[in-house]
Amino acid sequence: VFAIAATVYLMTIEPTASFWDCGEFITSAYKLEVGHPPGAPLFMLVGNIFSHLTDAGNAGKMVNVMSALFSALTIMFLFWTITHLTRRMLVKDDEKISLSQTILILGCGLVGSLAYTFSDTFWFSAVEGEVYASSSLFTAVVFWLILKWEEHADGPHADRWIVLIAYLMGLSIGVH
Repeated sequence: VFAIAATVYLMTIEPTASFWDCGEFITSAYKLEVGHPPGAPLFMLVGNIFSHLTDAGNAGKMVNVMSALFSALTIMFLFWTITHLTRRMLVKDDEKISLSQTILILGCGLVGSLAYTFSDTFWFSAVEGEVYASSSLFTAVVFWLILKWEEHADGPHADRWIVLIAYLMGLSIGVH
């Protein structure tokens, strides 16, 4: 699903800055300036890295590429989340997963994540240099990590999951 989403989004990205705040975000990322409040500092730093992977004339396209890749990663984490939750619903704790259950679990993940991939609002945000793609990625990663923590909550190192979740939630403040 990552490859499908990334291919679709990269084929349909805006070639330069699109309407709304995208031009401001692209320019601010390229020059490492502060955009409109609250500023989105982490978005600007990562956008600056992407914008300097090419010449100045293509900086806008590269920030759009960043959003497309972040959106594709969001879809990947959504797929993992759906398959995790579906497996928990279908398979008992000590039960071995059958082939039909595996097909059903993967099918649910594929349908759910691809439905979101091609939803209008998400696709629109995935192909332009806006903060929504990175914000969605942080949300998807944190939710997936919560599920992983819940799996290992009784283990000796469960606190590490909580620390990672808190760290990523703190970083996510810097993207929107």
